[in-house]
Amino acid sequence: MMQNNGRLWAEPNELSRESPAEGVTLLHGFCREDAPQIYEAIRQVESISPFRQMVVPGGHTMSVAMTNCGELGWTTDRSGYRYTPEDPMTGAPWPAMPEILLSLARRAAAEGGSAEFRPNGCLINRYAVGARLSLHQDRNERDYSQPIVSVSLGLPATFLLGTLRRTDTPRRIRVEHGDVLVWGGPARLIFHGIAPIRAGHDPLTGNYRINLTFRHVASDD
Repeated sequence: MMQNNGRLWAEPNELSRESPAEGVTLLHGFCREDAPQIYEAIRQVESISPFRQMVVPGGHTMSVAMTNCGELGWTTDRSGYRYTPEDPMTGAPWPAMPEILLSLARRAAAEGGSAEFRPNGCLINRYAVGARLSLHQDRNERDYSQPIVSVSLGLPATFLLGTLRRTDTPRRIRVEHGDVLVWGGPARLIFHGIAPIRAGHDPLTGNYRINLTFRHVASDD
């Protein structure tokens, strides 16, 4: 392993990682080789539950298009944010989480120090050029003992890594095709977001960035 300006660069076949904050692990190129199969699994999910731009409670339409897979899917409309077992667009259950996605999430979580990660929901975001995600916390899951696993495919993005206080200026971290971010423990409720996506073209995803965010959502029981 070689180090340059605080960033770890791996020799061939060696995992490259960095820890930009306590409880946060960035795995460079972790799923790059499997990206075509991952993307095909996303296309299968999309064929059942299409991408859509949701409306937040304040009435604003999000610039990011979203869909879900797994037991529970994250949704928003004028009545609030929540997880539901059914896709409100189709009335049917969200597509089951493909095995390749489940395996990816669990392997990445283990690399980030959470070997017992049990994701039951995956929010899939599609960013067109100019789309962004403002600073927010992932709080709707109710169980904060398990991490968030975030997978990047396609166009690069600037991940805004904040703290537990919205008013703190976030760090700007570049995430590229195949990178995976894992955050949990003291960082589980950090504020985070995505800066506007810049124009470009990716051989796999075209003019889009695709992001998969795996969570463990506590049931109502």
